[in-house]
Amino acid sequence: MAVKEILLGGQNDVQVIMDAAMGNRHGIISGATGTGKTISLQILAEAYSQLGVPVFLADIKGDLSGIARPGKTHEKITERVEKIQISDFNFRANPTIFWDIFAKKGHPVRTTISEIGPLLLAHMLELNDTQTGVIYSCFKIADDEGLLLLDLKDLRSMLSWMGDNAKELKSDYGNISSASIGAIQRRLLVLDEQGAAEFFGEPAIQLDDFCRTDFSGNGVISVLDATDLTQKSPRLYAAFLLWLLSDLYETLPEVGDAEKPKVVLFFDEAHLLFENAPRVLVDKIEQIVRLIRSKGVGVYFISQSPLDIPNDVLGQLGLKIQHALRAYTPKDKKVISAVAETFRDNPNIDVEQVITELKTGEALVSVLNKDGSPTPVERILIRPPESQMGPVSQEERTDIMSRSPYKDRYDEDIDRESAYELLKQRADKAFNEKENEQTQKSPSKKSRGRQSVGEAMLKSVARSVGSTLGRRIVRGLLGSLLGR
Repeated sequence: MAVKEILLGGQNDVQVIMDAAMGNRHGIISGATGTGKTISLQILAEAYSQLGVPVFLADIKGDLSGIARPGKTHEKITERVEKIQISDFNFRANPTIFWDIFAKKGHPVRTTISEIGPLLLAHMLELNDTQTGVIYSCFKIADDEGLLLLDLKDLRSMLSWMGDNAKELKSDYGNISSASIGAIQRRLLVLDEQGAAEFFGEPAIQLDDFCRTDFSGNGVISVLDATDLTQKSPRLYAAFLLWLLSDLYETLPEVGDAEKPKVVLFFDEAHLLFENAPRVLVDKIEQIVRLIRSKGVGVYFISQSPLDIPNDVLGQLGLKIQHALRAYTPKDKKVISAVAETFRDNPNIDVEQVITELKTGEALVSVLNKDGSPTPVERILIRPPESQMGPVSQEERTDIMSRSPYKDRYDEDIDRESAYELLKQRADKAFNEKENEQTQKSPSKKSRGRQSVGEAMLKSVARSVGSTLGRRIVRGLLGSLLGR
């Protein structure tokens, strides 16, 4: 096997090999539950790592942590290696870093409210159009006032201030109704209960840490534990992946036609990225997937059916690995027929029939030629992984994390001065100044326990910020107010 090629598998003296230079043309791994999608993901991830390409993957079922340990000899593995005629098969571990938004099974992953942006935030909160408009106004006002929105308490305090000053803000930012503010605040409580408070904050993850190689030149595999995340907050999971995709597009330089990708991303349960997403968000995703390959980024979606992916995105996916689908109903048969049409014909294979006959570990596969055209579909056995199939033990995970170069970088959270602190300081200062003024005017009178209308207004208005922090917040393609 050539140095810059990836052997996917084979059968009957046929091997399917992917040119690593086509790795940034994206791909999809699909099939019913239990048909071998996880193994296909694993062999791609470890192959890229051995080529020196960093990998980020989401571990939905907890099975992929074994990629950090070498596999073990088994008669079925030996049999498959011989059938595929793999000449250089060796059990080996891969350099791995574990991550976890909830900081239970990996280093914590955080970003800020400002970085996630109004579009993704509105999607996470399941807001209607009017409430989404208020969120956009919130970000715009924070930018204009130089207020950093880092965590959920910053966002809550900003929304409260907007509600208090809705009349003054109306001429510049439109109507800000108390009903919309209240609805958003309630949705934030739900998001908080789902664990989002642990995601929003600092130190924010540095994307360079997902793009590392080890001292031997192997790409580091970043494994995000998403076993709890997809259950507790599927929208938070989707928003994180889309933010990651957007930020990589914004920060990485153009690389042109490189001999291999700069980094590859594997998004499991890909339907969650598009499920109930507004058209404007789907359009943004399609735009990023189309453009990000020029940055050397390969994106691989894993889902039960290719039809879970919008057509505009599906049409950009070069590698197709299709495991078995089952046809129990007329609707299932229509899906299989539609999936079969996505492959380039092979006169020796009835794709529509074979899809239902595939055994576990078998797949229909099509890759891209060097000129970018798809190869005819082939039915193959997927090669076995060289790393461990199944999860590592908790002791092994703890040992790997103890040797991680990031163990001290992200483990302690930071709460620096931002919107919440500044608005509170301004309000406290204004209140104290008013109290002192009243004391000087009426030294013999005790301060009243209840504020007058004028005092309440002064306290509210004084929460505004008269000076900026010296810079405007910059957001990426998905995070920007208007898009770029």
